[in-house]
Amino acid sequence: MSGELAAKLKQTNDQNRERIPADTLEIMDAATAELDASGMIEATLGLGEQAPEFTLPDATGKHVALSSLLAQGPVVLAFYRGGWCPYCSLELRELQTRLADIKATGATLVAISPQTPDNSLSTAEKLELAFPVLSDVGNAVARSYGLVFSLPENLREVYSGFGIDLPAANGDESFELPLPATFVITAEGKVAWRFVNTDYTKRGEPEDVISALRALEVAGVA
Repeated sequence: MSGELAAKLKQTNDQNRERIPADTLEIMDAATAELDASGMIEATLGLGEQAPEFTLPDATGKHVALSSLLAQGPVVLAFYRGGWCPYCSLELRELQTRLADIKATGATLVAISPQTPDNSLSTAEKLELAFPVLSDVGNAVARSYGLVFSLPENLREVYSGFGIDLPAANGDESFELPLPATFVITAEGKVAWRFVNTDYTKRGEPEDVISALRALEVAGVA
């Protein structure tokens, strides 16, 4: 993976790993490896498949339906873990910097996390996001896209030690999160491009998203 976002993610990850104790890193790396070995990537929504319909509240409480967005053109869905995740914040900021280019293709960008609407609002305000940030409390939508997993017990303790209170952020005690994932959905509701990874430090490049959207324009299916 290469690109501006990848470089920033790697720099952040390198800096974080220098500060984190070796035994904690071992727990974190083992959890990522176990998730990768689970094979769940193969069960996520694939190219050409129909995107499941949903209606979710945005940060202000307004309900947003995928079908309504698709009536206007292609849709970019960016699933992220939460505003507490520095890698998610980097990704959302980078998407914001390319928002005009995304809109220029006739597409709509929305971000989705299991955070409560109040926490989604905090994320949108902190990062100065000008696109909808939707709350998928309980991960129902992420589950329909095949993205949901549960944090193992030892990793929950690690997160708590970092000051990350997932039950407070998400409004439930499930400790479930979505895999980082980005989907480009055609106006007909089909997946034209996707990025899904079990490693939360890896994200789809905004430039690749825009390239996929421009390809739809050229193909006349946008």
